[in-house]
Amino acid sequence: MHWLFGDQLGPHFLHPSQDSGLTRDTPLLMIEARSVFRRRRFHRAKAHLVLSAMRHRAAELGDRVTYVRADTYREGLARAAGGNRVTVHHPTSYAAVRLVRSLPRVTVGPARGFLVPVADFAAWADGKDGRRLRQEDFYRWVRQGHDLLMDGDGPAGGHWNHDHDNRRPPPRDASALPVSRPYRPREDEIDDEVRHDLDRWEKNGDVSFVGRDGPRLFPASRSEARAALRRFVEHRLGAFGPYEDAMLAADPVMSHSLLSSSLNLGLLDPAECVERAEGAWRAGRAPLNSVEGFVRQVAGWREYVWQLYWYFGEEYRRSNVLGHTAPLPDWWNDLDADAVQARCLRTVLAQVRDTGWTHHIPRLMVLGSHALQRGWDPAAVTDWFHRCFVDGYDWVMVPNVVGMSQYADGGRMTTKPYTSGGAYINRMSDLCGRCAYRPGDRTGEHACPYTAGYWSFMDRHRARLEHNHRTARAVRGLDRLTDLTELRRRERTRGDAPP
Repeated sequence: MHWLFGDQLGPHFLHPSQDSGLTRDTPLLMIEARSVFRRRRFHRAKAHLVLSAMRHRAAELGDRVTYVRADTYREGLARAAGGNRVTVHHPTSYAAVRLVRSLPRVTVGPARGFLVPVADFAAWADGKDGRRLRQEDFYRWVRQGHDLLMDGDGPAGGHWNHDHDNRRPPPRDASALPVSRPYRPREDEIDDEVRHDLDRWEKNGDVSFVGRDGPRLFPASRSEARAALRRFVEHRLGAFGPYEDAMLAADPVMSHSLLSSSLNLGLLDPAECVERAEGAWRAGRAPLNSVEGFVRQVAGWREYVWQLYWYFGEEYRRSNVLGHTAPLPDWWNDLDADAVQARCLRTVLAQVRDTGWTHHIPRLMVLGSHALQRGWDPAAVTDWFHRCFVDGYDWVMVPNVVGMSQYADGGRMTTKPYTSGGAYINRMSDLCGRCAYRPGDRTGEHACPYTAGYWSFMDRHRARLEHNHRTARAVRGLDRLTDLTELRRRERTRGDAPP
């Protein structure tokens, strides 16, 4: 038998090969283990999406697959395979790798669903001789190796990076954003069954969820994922680039692809996504800056995060060079957006509560930035992002949160902490309008929690950040603040109350 995990659902996980032992006739096994949801308080929409995707795939595979519903993976494997030999593709987390390697008669093959083999990345990284592993260098290496957006030996259009065209603030009139609606799936009887089961589990006290569920917003089958990819490339990709870093209160999706959950469930292969996008540019149906921005997200950042998860090792998740240990407050864990006054945070937290998703800038510059400024435990923040996002997996969130968002690794992954005052949010969104706070105020009745939090963070970590060339100037600015004493007093007495 060949065992398929719940994030290995696409046809590329079944291609016959010698390294996996797969043939076109190999019997398949899928295990739905309830203990996964018992260990953590996941977002209800995430639990629904994962189970729906697994059951849809099992229905597609028909008699070839044995689908087991069990309390644990071990129990399910024993029931389905007995003493027979089982193969499995390399799982996507350290915990799952430990599990499969501890089981008798289970053979682990290479990972699938990524562009670069882990061993190839390790050889590339080791060749840096201790120099910083820059995502930009890796991205160019991937583009060259896979002939993505290349004109001969050089980048298409003469530039590797089109960020200078892709950082526009949102249009003043939100309705002026030139983009059609995203693909949305239709629920079916499998979704009804999953929702009934989740209701029953919660009622029986077996599990506890957070957030809201329904209707399902993200693909749960290969056909739905392909339809979502087609719709994005044909109708939305052209407008993606310029506003990919912008935020709108009434439009959390804007022109984003909404393909991350499909990629991370294995419903889509990254190669087909970037090749279809490149094809749109070469056919004159999408501008280069938008296509390059999307290719960078998939072949650059997503691939880079996957590789660093394995290259840095499991101890990386425990990084905490800033010494942040504050626990996450209840209002945050409960996604209680209604308790929050700051309009940007209230809006984004509500998006997470209602959908289990928001795009990368709200994640980094609203949610992650707030956690960083408040000094919350980075391991707890990582776990929260893992549980509360439909596209969140261990390999996704450990580098993204520990390294990028919380700067807990001290700069192994990024060159500076990604946090800002209210001015950035005001420039890149319409979220500061009608807010109780003013983005320019550090202290006083209308002090913006992000502006106050930014300067408080700089002040607390002055000794470290004054030696970083990307933050030294901001640290020197502390000496010009006439209200620094008041700011320190305010931050000491603020506690964990929602802003």
